[in-house]
Amino acid sequence: MSLTTETSTRKVAALERLPARSRSSWGVFAVLCIAWAFLAPQYIAAQIQGDRWRGLIVAPEHRCSPYSRADYRYPQSVEPGIVASMGGRIYGPYTGKHYETMLQTNIEHMVALSEAHDSGLCAADLSTRERFAADPLNLTLASPGVNQCGRGGKCAWDAADWQPEMNRCWFAGRILAVRLKYGLTVDRREALALDNVLSGCASLEMVITDPADVVPYQERPLAPAARGGDESVDALRLWDDNGNGRITCSEARRHRIAPVPSDHPAYRYMHDGDGDGVVCE
Repeated sequence: MSLTTETSTRKVAALERLPARSRSSWGVFAVLCIAWAFLAPQYIAAQIQGDRWRGLIVAPEHRCSPYSRADYRYPQSVEPGIVASMGGRIYGPYTGKHYETMLQTNIEHMVALSEAHDSGLCAADLSTRERFAADPLNLTLASPGVNQCGRGGKCAWDAADWQPEMNRCWFAGRILAVRLKYGLTVDRREALALDNVLSGCASLEMVITDPADVVPYQERPLAPAARGGDESVDALRLWDDNGNGRITCSEARRHRIAPVPSDHPAYRYMHDGDGDGVVCE
């Protein structure tokens, strides 16, 4: 008798020694496990295909009024509040990196301003838009390379196309909380991406690393969806405030993407007068 056959025989014999009720319970449990493995993805998709997901209305993004970055002003004074919320640390939760000064970081909106606009704030008044832009619930810190568009940057991606290297549970939980607070919709792709994260989270608290344990961000592989030259980035939607099909240096500086290198998605819509591959330097 082979070792495999002998082992299988022993397992069968052990099962047969169990009381009939126990064998029946084990059988039902096994059937339920197998059924759930097949049905869970379909169940989650069915939940998201309906009108709501975790209290949010599921709907495609819709720009019901023109987007202007000027409608989403916020004071620079929000930055010390972000630092205070992290115990006085100047910390980038997306990468686990600690910084010495706030000059090394950008204020980062977890739900991007243009994303919020297209998810319902296009119908909101100016005071609501400004309140959203300055709301600490939606604010954190990130290095310019992580915050802005370009190689590996978050840009204005939603969670279906970009998620941080670290603190994904905290990030997903905050996005859900912000959307609930402002009555924003969520499209189906993002709902699926967020649900995939949240369903495996034991905690939604931010993890603050020991600086010595963190691999520098630039040494990590880049997410394919976040490459600067990706044609799927709608540069005009994000940075062409007056809708004329071009992006000016004033608009680039207003959106804090200047200087703009040639691999940036905005570059093709800008004028590089000296042809050096960088605009608004």
